[in-house]
Amino acid sequence: MASFLVDGENFATPNRLPVLPLRDVVVFPYVAMPLLVGRAASLAALDAASGADNLVLLVAQRDPETQEPASADLYRVGVVARVRQLSRLGTGTVKVLVEGIARARVTRYVPSAECLRAVVEPMSPLTLDADADAEAHLRRAVTLFEEYVAVHRRLPPELVSLIQSSDSPARQSFGIAAHLGTRLERRQGLLEAPNFAALLRTLGETLTSEIDLLKLERKIDDDVRGSLFQNQREFYLQEQLKAIHRELGGEDGDDTDELSTLLESKGLPEPVLARARRELRRLRRLSAMSPESGVARTYLDWIAALPWTERTDDVLDVAHARQVLDEDHYGLDDVKERVLDYIGVLALVERLDGPILCLVGPPGVGKTSLGRSIARALGRKFVRMSLGGVRDEAEIRGHRRTYIGAMPGRVIQAMRRAETVNPVILLDEIDKLGNDYRGDPSAALLEVLDPEQNRAFNDHYLEADYDLSQVLFITTANSLATIPEPLRDRMEIIRLAGYLDQEKYAIARQFLAPRQLRLHGIDPATVSLDADVIPAIVHGYTREAGVRDLERRLARLARKLARRRAERRTALGTVATEPEVDTVTHAMLQGMLGVAPFDPEANQLEDKVGVATGLAYTSVGGDVLEIEVSVVPGRGRLQLTGTLGDVMKESASAALSYARARASALGLEREFLRTRDLHVHIPAGATPKDGPSAGIAIASAIVSALTGIPLRGSVAMTGEITLRGRVLGIGGLKEKTVAALRNRITHVILPQENARDLDELPPEVRAGIQFHPVRSMDEVLAIALARNVMPRDDDETATMVAH
Repeated sequence: MASFLVDGENFATPNRLPVLPLRDVVVFPYVAMPLLVGRAASLAALDAASGADNLVLLVAQRDPETQEPASADLYRVGVVARVRQLSRLGTGTVKVLVEGIARARVTRYVPSAECLRAVVEPMSPLTLDADADAEAHLRRAVTLFEEYVAVHRRLPPELVSLIQSSDSPARQSFGIAAHLGTRLERRQGLLEAPNFAALLRTLGETLTSEIDLLKLERKIDDDVRGSLFQNQREFYLQEQLKAIHRELGGEDGDDTDELSTLLESKGLPEPVLARARRELRRLRRLSAMSPESGVARTYLDWIAALPWTERTDDVLDVAHARQVLDEDHYGLDDVKERVLDYIGVLALVERLDGPILCLVGPPGVGKTSLGRSIARALGRKFVRMSLGGVRDEAEIRGHRRTYIGAMPGRVIQAMRRAETVNPVILLDEIDKLGNDYRGDPSAALLEVLDPEQNRAFNDHYLEADYDLSQVLFITTANSLATIPEPLRDRMEIIRLAGYLDQEKYAIARQFLAPRQLRLHGIDPATVSLDADVIPAIVHGYTREAGVRDLERRLARLARKLARRRAERRTALGTVATEPEVDTVTHAMLQGMLGVAPFDPEANQLEDKVGVATGLAYTSVGGDVLEIEVSVVPGRGRLQLTGTLGDVMKESASAALSYARARASALGLEREFLRTRDLHVHIPAGATPKDGPSAGIAIASAIVSALTGIPLRGSVAMTGEITLRGRVLGIGGLKEKTVAALRNRITHVILPQENARDLDELPPEVRAGIQFHPVRSMDEVLAIALARNVMPRDDDETATMVAH
């Protein structure tokens, strides 16, 4: 028998006690603890304890994972405990309530048939010394335990009162040790303390360490709770949504991994890739319900959707390109030659920065459709971007992401639609750009259309450089007057004059008429147009430089034919088995298109006094205008009407000054203005007109009105006049001469400076018009007036302006 001293009384136990191994648990004396027992050896130990006055030795395992511990797996110090209550559960597990009695040291373990037993000896009892240090250590331990319970979330406050009410220091110390959540080795060390002083010292150190850890845990927990408080509901809903996605289709609803894979495979430049990775990390930290999450996701979607390395292979066959361009457009040789030159160079150097072409010409000459044909000839993607009415600089460069609903500019959007780095982008109506307090979009285009800068185009939304150097930019405009000079300097200007009559005939027969017939459900092979039908439509129903109105007239003709066929089929009550053939004659045009709004014979080209024929260049092409001058009694006043601009008014004043200076040579009185007023009118009055090129025409009309000599009706003229009678150069010669030929003008007077431009005129114009380059106004009058008014022997002829 072994004898233990418990609370001053001897307590006898058998020498060999059944051993109940404990996993990750240390039971202390004077402490009751419930245990769940399920291993066979442990159940056998409980059965053996029933025959030993319900006493059992509780010993902790060194390794909690050991299922069948041997003597080497157990500690040598344990607790003799009494089984107070035992109940068997339905699962084969036993729930037992044990109460620690005293510490015991194992001298040796003795295996037996039913269970493991141990020979024990009592350990020296723990008593409080009479010195003040021991009492202070105990009080410190109780105080620290009180603080420990206060910061511990799972220990009730009543536990402190229970410990303080214990009647012995040993009960207090072991009660405190039993409630510490420290690791197994530390708790076993408290149980094996050699004396009371060592127990209190170890207990104080353990409590201090645990209190610090609990405070740190509480601080971290409070910080986490504070940061999650605002997004707790959103996070909970997000987790629920993920669970729903997993149940429905095996997806968790989070595709950031797919987005990351896509970004890594795009071949992004290193700065852009670094920026995308940073945004992706930020996106993963944000809640899906956060507004910032949507902004970051949209930004990454744009980065992933843009082409960075994807390109189409150029078709570098010059013959193929020429065939494609000729199939889609008739004429326009200047543009076609420039595109073919570009393809030829590209075939040799393999990479060439895209040129910036600007197609300038009147409406309806095929500028926009030409851009699509160029893309088809090169085998590239085509994107059209309309600039008409754009007033905000952010439309070009995008909005910064700080704004709600920010988006990239139109250039980046066009690249996303193109899906390649080398498309053909058509900037349509670049001359219609506006500007206001939101900025000047034409200034933003300077970077886009500069081959030296657009390789690093920086959009405000992307905030990263994007390479536009491989893009072939084509811009279109009706007039260069409204394009700022810096922007015009960056583009290669190619002028498209209006079509000649013969070109319109060819375009109508080869392209417009077949297309409109097919659009209206008619086979072009079943319609026959007489040879004079197309010329009659061109001259009687259109007045334009392009062919847009001509196509509308042909569309109306196709509608009439389709209606006629539908009515015939309805009358017959059946569908014709043989193809119907309709013939359209000149006599049928009035019934199908209505009365012709224009009379081709209206311009009789008669010789008239005081009426000169001038040539003008407008945004819709060249035009012919009449300049009328009337001389009435008065006091020398010059009246100008017809909505004239300042420059044209100054030209009229200069023309009148020339006539006054040359009065004697022209056979006029020197003071002819004293009793006469001059009225200069240029129809149509509602159309604004300006420019210096009508100077010689105004001067000729004034001289004709003053002298009474008619001007030749078949002569048209263009040129700027000076006070000394010199004739200066003008622009838009090609458009003006095409308009002259269209109006059956046979003679054109032009400045000598423009004589070098005659070789660039279409062959039909050079063949149908006789050109008269002049240097002075005297030469103009010699050609334009029906009879010569300048006497050869006049003394003032010596004062003529030198040629």
